[in-house]
Amino acid sequence: MTDKFSIETLKLDLEKECKAITDFIVETVPMKLKRQGVVVALSGGIDSSTVAGLSVKALGKERVFGLLMPEKHSSEETLELSRSVAENFGIDYEYVNISPILDSLGCYEKQDEAYRKVIPEYTKDWKAKIVLPSVINSDSLRIFSVVAQSPDGKIVKKRLTPKAYLEIVAATNFKQRVRKMLEYYHADRLNFATTGTPNLQEYDQGFFVKLGDGAADIKPIAHLYKTQVYQMAAYVGVPENILKRLPTTDTYSMPQGQDEFYFSLPYDKMDLCLYGLNNSLGDEEVAGAAGITVEQLKRVYGDIEQKRRTTRYLHMAPQILKNLIPDFILEKLKNGNFNRR
Repeated sequence: MTDKFSIETLKLDLEKECKAITDFIVETVPMKLKRQGVVVALSGGIDSSTVAGLSVKALGKERVFGLLMPEKHSSEETLELSRSVAENFGIDYEYVNISPILDSLGCYEKQDEAYRKVIPEYTKDWKAKIVLPSVINSDSLRIFSVVAQSPDGKIVKKRLTPKAYLEIVAATNFKQRVRKMLEYYHADRLNFATTGTPNLQEYDQGFFVKLGDGAADIKPIAHLYKTQVYQMAAYVGVPENILKRLPTTDTYSMPQGQDEFYFSLPYDKMDLCLYGLNNSLGDEEVAGAAGITVEQLKRVYGDIEQKRRTTRYLHMAPQILKNLIPDFILEKLKNGNFNRR
């Protein structure tokens, strides 16, 4: 590691970090949660693949169960990649196409209705995604747009109204919540715990669905920056084709990178900015490492802080009148100490 701040600053002692995470899994799943293993929803992405590999190292392959749950908007390679992870680590897995469930809930129909609010000619034969303008190019208010493609290849881009945006997101969130419902079915069936797969960027910035992929009994990599997840993935033996794959949302019918949908920058530059902010490094040092200007860095920092404020709700537990519960009971619930004395 060099003294100058750079991406090398985020380099892990992989042996030490892997042991810390696997120890955490062992101490948490069988000892604290009293579960015999874990369920991992495999998306074919780097995060879930790394969690699968770490879980196998911690618990053994017979105590890890994989779920492959693509739907009709998933990338064509999603099923193949997620299956390759399960087979690479030698775990049992089940494939469920969740499209019929989503159809029955009206997920796709509700999405299409919301798209038509801004693109009247939109039909179910079109493809679409929602995007945000880059935060580094302007300090103006960032507003989501829909990019749609007609069957004959015509591209249409329209700014979303707040109502249309919320309806699209609400319908899309069915996907993550259906997957989590299936995860908990198998967790209950096997007496396993469910895993969450967010990295630090996603956890910090609220890039998850409440009671969807945000729901989990254990989140083993939520403290790792995205670049560190890639390091750990290689260390635990994630297949090469996934190590080389760029992060995607794999949620909308058109291909979509995470940086055009949610994050301000590509993941490696975003890691540097988030690390710099978290560790109170100098603006010029962080901007230089990320390859952006100080003015652009300040916009990124503003976006990070805004997302922390607006997504705080996602992290919050159900709100109750705690004064109705005696303090000694709350303390026992917090510490897991249920002895009568």
